[in-house]
Amino acid sequence: MTVTTTEPAPLQPAATEPAPGFWAHYGRAWARTPGSALYLLAVFVLAMISVSVLAALFWTGVGLLILVIGLPLVVLTLLIARGFGVADRFLLLLTGLAEIAEPEWNRDKLDTSGFWMTLTRPIRNAHYWLYLVHGMIVSPIISTISFVLTTVWLSVGLGGLTYWFWGVFLPRGDGGDWGHFVADAVPGLFGGWSGWAVEVTLYLVAGIVFTFTMPWVLGGLARGHHAVAKGMLGRWNSDELAAEVRAEAAARGAAVHAEDLALRRLERDIHDGPQQRLVRLQMDLAALERRAESGDTDAAAELARDARGHAKAALDELRALSSGVAPPLLQDRGLAAALDALATGSPLWVQLEVDPAVDRGVSQEVARTVYFIVAELITNAVKHSGATGVTLRASLRRTAAGTPTHLDVWVVDNGRGGAAITSGHGLEGLRERVAGLRGVLVVTSPVGGPTSVGAHIPLTALP
Repeated sequence: MTVTTTEPAPLQPAATEPAPGFWAHYGRAWARTPGSALYLLAVFVLAMISVSVLAALFWTGVGLLILVIGLPLVVLTLLIARGFGVADRFLLLLTGLAEIAEPEWNRDKLDTSGFWMTLTRPIRNAHYWLYLVHGMIVSPIISTISFVLTTVWLSVGLGGLTYWFWGVFLPRGDGGDWGHFVADAVPGLFGGWSGWAVEVTLYLVAGIVFTFTMPWVLGGLARGHHAVAKGMLGRWNSDELAAEVRAEAAARGAAVHAEDLALRRLERDIHDGPQQRLVRLQMDLAALERRAESGDTDAAAELARDARGHAKAALDELRALSSGVAPPLLQDRGLAAALDALATGSPLWVQLEVDPAVDRGVSQEVARTVYFIVAELITNAVKHSGATGVTLRASLRRTAAGTPTHLDVWVVDNGRGGAAITSGHGLEGLRERVAGLRGVLVVTSPVGGPTSVGAHIPLTALP
């Protein structure tokens, strides 16, 4: 066995970088401009389609509410509004702005059942109504405004810069040469200039101004759309609470199921092991009593030796069962020492790599679960994998400030592989134990090996 304990490297202060200058900001803004322009043009088309479809369906459904068909039409409208809102959020990714988180659509799923409750769930969810208002009223209004400004800036900016080329193909004369009138009106600025030169110059100046300001204008319009979408189509704080409650309920259910399986297994192990030996011990003691009364000392001594062997075997099995649940070493010296003892007692060669800070960052509840999981995985490797060695790693994931957030435990053996999580088997029980701590169990075991099982357990979310 090889034991490796390394102290976490101290955090180094981040090197201060010079603040980017104006042209760096401007360059980044220009890099997002094509995507913003494409979004502002595409969202206008989406808004016109959405207002047409949603208004027709919604008001038809409202008009038919007196009939049974009106309610399903309203529900259908809300579902379609959700689809338009999701499409808007997807198109916003073109702008390079932050992705808007998905709302909680089924926050009351655990509390309702039945056909009508399921059918009317969108009606009872405020997110659907906000998506409807956004797709039927808000988005068409702001998309029309942004579409007009976008087309103006694109046409004037790009058209002004290239007027010298395409302007020669326009018909001239009969009042079309407006540059001549500008030159006559401002002789001090364009005196002696031809009408064509005045037109090219003014178009060029307008093109430069509109092109130079295009990243700010289009970027501002895109950020306006993003702000509205984040408020109406994004996630609320109450959604986080609903997701937390649902995750907590799922974690508690998994923990209860895992504990039930563990108790059943412990009961079976006690019945098949120590209980049978104690029954045999009771029978030997009864026979010993009869031999002692009859004076057969040799037979009595033989029975006494057998009884002592059975008592020792039963005691060893009880110790093994109790150490699998919560060994005294884990309570007295912590998880690192308990994993070290587990590796030392394994019949396989174990390379142990444990972060010494796990004892400070992990609670007793997490430590007991982790010890049980590691003990089961090493036992599985001994019995089923045909492995000759195991690598056991336990480390803490930390934030930039050094606060531990997750415990990562990996057990990797060099066996034949082929392990998988299947219902009713050991890895399924381990997965549920990890899920009871809001964690994730990852199993990678290709045929031929190696088998890697990782338990990733959050620490900050635990009470």
